[in-house]
Amino acid sequence: MTLQITQGLPNAMRADAVRLYWQAFGGKLGTVMGPEPRALAFLDRAIRADHVFVATKNGRLLGMVGFKTPQGSFAGGAMADLVAVYGWFGAIWRAGLLGLLNREVDNDRFLLDGICVTPEARSQGIGAQLLAIIEAEAVQRGYASVRLDVIGENWRARALYERQGFVVVRTERLGLMRHLFGFASSLTMVKAVR
Repeated sequence: MTLQITQGLPNAMRADAVRLYWQAFGGKLGTVMGPEPRALAFLDRAIRADHVFVATKNGRLLGMVGFKTPQGSFAGGAMADLVAVYGWFGAIWRAGLLGLLNREVDNDRFLLDGICVTPEARSQGIGAQLLAIIEAEAVQRGYASVRLDVIGENWRARALYERQGFVVVRTERLGLMRHLFGFASSLTMVKAVR
């Protein structure tokens, strides 16, 4: 069977999606969102099944790409989700720190909200196909470009984005916050889609 890319996360794949997201982004979120069992519980509550495209083969999740709209984001969650998993105190300080990473909804550009591919499925073109789907979705929604943010040190992801036509438009340094998040800078990249 060939690769299938569909919008929406089937409930049967939710646990796999939560683990894949954590595997991809836990390195930068682990200090703030950990311990891991709580981070997984939060993501299980927070991810929106209607704000993602999934790549599957033979019913197995191989990759996914989330997006952000004025109605919400794929892995954003709400304060109520943080409180339910971490309690009030844990939720308040985590919300403050996560707010430093949160990007506003962009009225001019469609926002990609996380892309990840399972380790065994990498280098097979799945990431490029997921990006193409996001670009098509942006056009369908009337946007002229797509925007994403990538960790400056993530050379593999940056190389994929550059091959697909994304260009860096801003670099943001984290300063002392780099010790909490495990990376020093974030790059904003944009691609015109029409």
